[in-house]
Amino acid sequence: MPIDSLKFAQQFVSALPHSQALGMQVVGVGKGYAEISMGYDPKLVGDPQTGVLSGGAVSALMDTCGGAAVMAHPTGALGTATIDLRIDYMRAATPGQSIVARAECFHVTRSVAFVRATAMDDDRDNPVATATGAFTLERPKSK
Repeated sequence: MPIDSLKFAQQFVSALPHSQALGMQVVGVGKGYAEISMGYDPKLVGDPQTGVLSGGAVSALMDTCGGAAVMAHPTGALGTATIDLRIDYMRAATPGQSIVARAECFHVTRSVAFVRATAMDDDRDNPVATATGAFTLERPKSK
């Protein structure tokens, strides 16, 4: 019986306490990719003078989205954890706007999954940040 990928990704994200605290919502998932939204919240602001969201909140979003992409990969991962995540911040997120991260699990080995991600506000052509990462890949035991 096929797994409902969207429901599985929502369960994965909602099981993470930081995802709940940051207000993350799964908005899309497919074979090896995930999209997660994080609404603008004044308590997540890193600079009160500008109203710009904290880079830590954006990095948590991208990390979570990367993990969700690994879980959505057709290899049928049972679990994942971040090994390495490099984030390049291109610009400050626009105050008042939600951030959406999209991650793609583009390559897997026996025990490691590789992911690329982008975080965007309403200006989809001008990313807030990009990331590349490696994640553990827990697979079902072979019989």
